[in-house]
Amino acid sequence: MAWFKRTQKGIQTATEDKKDVPKGLWYKSPTGKIVDAEQLEKNFYVSPEDGYHVRIGSKEYFEILFDDNKFKELDKNLTSKDPLKFEDKKKYTERLKDAQEKTNLKDAVRTAVGKSNGNDIVIACMDFSFIGGSMGSVVGEKIARAADHALKNKIPFMIISKSGGARMMEAALSLMQLAKTSAKLAQLADAGIPYISLCTDPTTGGTTASFAMLGDINIAEPGALIGFAGPRVVRDTTGKELPEGFQTAEFLKEHGFLDFISPRQNLKEKINLYLDLILNRPLSSN
Repeated sequence: MAWFKRTQKGIQTATEDKKDVPKGLWYKSPTGKIVDAEQLEKNFYVSPEDGYHVRIGSKEYFEILFDDNKFKELDKNLTSKDPLKFEDKKKYTERLKDAQEKTNLKDAVRTAVGKSNGNDIVIACMDFSFIGGSMGSVVGEKIARAADHALKNKIPFMIISKSGGARMMEAALSLMQLAKTSAKLAQLADAGIPYISLCTDPTTGGTTASFAMLGDINIAEPGALIGFAGPRVVRDTTGKELPEGFQTAEFLKEHGFLDFISPRQNLKEKINLYLDLILNRPLSSN
């Protein structure tokens, strides 16, 4: 018997025979463009029609930047404690457990060392999917240790920021990470080891107030939201109307806060070209 039957109301399919479209087969960008998921992945998660950069995490950035996706992860099992015994709608320990199970991550940043275009580099990449990429003690500690690894081995360091800011559940301990990470980056500068900061969507709060804006070169992806406080807070604080798009990567570059904006497809090439030039080494090949 056929899996459908005709009735006066049209073709009907028995519930048990319905074929569902697999989830994630298509992606719709904010501008309404429909992209095949496989095509999107091949295009570095950038919508080919409108250039919209879909938010991705450390897994995808490591695939893009490390040669053959080969790297050694640093301090991979470092996890947060709950020294303040924080609780709002649920306990902080429960939030951490839920986030770890949902994302398969230990915290909001992963750090790794590997080769990019044949050259050694240490990369710290934040994951917004883990409690909004919030910066707590583990994030600060892992970035500090990654900087120490770059310092000890005299290899370039890169941080990919994607964060909603400081982690409120750790209060002042979270804010201390601003000074901690900034001090480590100063040590790299004193040793003449290059540090690259890549701001992605979104880069906000304490992240922007510390390591995200301290690069020897500060770059961003197109259309990234970059700022300290939200537009409403800034407007209420200053009492002034704000320019349209004043927290976009393009606005910040125009006003001197960024050195350049790089589409994700060119990111690996651009980063290595910069490092080749400042380290006075032969130009890398893809």
